[in-house]
Amino acid sequence: MKALVWDSIGKVKLIDKDMPKIEHPRDAIVKVTLSSICTSDLHIINGYVPKAKQGITLGHEFVGEIVSLGEDIKNLQIGDRVSANCETFCGECWFCQKGYINNCQNGGWKLGCSIDGCQAEYVRVPFADTGLTKIPESISYENALFVGDILSSGYFGAELCEIKQGDTIAVIGCGPVGICSMQCAKVMGAEKIIALDIDQTRLELVKSKGYADIIINPLTQNVENIVKEQTSNRGADGVIEAAGGKDTFQTAWQIARPNAIVAVVAMYEENQVLPLPQMYGKNLIFKTGGVDATHCKELLNLIAQNKISTDILISETYSLNEIEKAYELFEEKNNNCLKFAIKSS
Repeated sequence: MKALVWDSIGKVKLIDKDMPKIEHPRDAIVKVTLSSICTSDLHIINGYVPKAKQGITLGHEFVGEIVSLGEDIKNLQIGDRVSANCETFCGECWFCQKGYINNCQNGGWKLGCSIDGCQAEYVRVPFADTGLTKIPESISYENALFVGDILSSGYFGAELCEIKQGDTIAVIGCGPVGICSMQCAKVMGAEKIIALDIDQTRLELVKSKGYADIIINPLTQNVENIVKEQTSNRGADGVIEAAGGKDTFQTAWQIARPNAIVAVVAMYEENQVLPLPQMYGKNLIFKTGGVDATHCKELLNLIAQNKISTDILISETYSLNEIEKAYELFEEKNNNCLKFAIKSS
């Protein structure tokens, strides 16, 4: 089968690879219909993820059809259309039992990192009974593509903020995770969403779609002043940092009101500074972490009810044969792309 592998630092390569096989009774083999390129994939090929293995098939965000199942899988059947969780988790260890699935002692971020991922024609999914979610008939593969990673990340960011009815939530970054965070925050009861980004096109997009009520471009506007104007001089009730820029963490705590929650779901390439003397007295709560994708079934239901949509995220669709070109374009961020869908079959 065809598979896209991390060849060397900065390089990927489409090669022929052996078909995956069932290795454990809780495995499934999925025929990949659509996958996507993630910024995390770029972090891997540029050498920023120490546990990633060169030669690995990349990709962790996908949908497809089950073609083979291990004998212990009871909640899925061959032929099921499924959405994949980007996290591999056993559901049995101490962390899983507490709901902290991205800290699973037997899993974690494995697909496309330490084991072969989904940017291929077929993929083996460990712990498939926890990591795959059946897609309702009313939902297309395109609708469900981002449920197990980008949408779950956005939901996680909003969930961390403990949103109350009527809150004002600031979201830093109008990329895919930020867009999902805005929608999820509204579903959770936020009254006003303030969106920040240095890309004016993305700002106008989230405003036109109704995801954000107020948009701010830090390159041309005074962020703190505008946030205070919009919050009776208090600051945002919660801040979701989904950008991971050089100074976006600093912006996050500066625009938060005293006693607010700052949720950091961005992935940084450099260490960030926590200037405790400057923030003394704000009594802030910081919550950080990778995606904790425990709500895939709920998110699929929200999509089915038209309360959330990720369709806007697909900027272009490429075939698996074109994936090397797609990587180049995605890294260059040409044409204001958000996400690329890769059609494997």
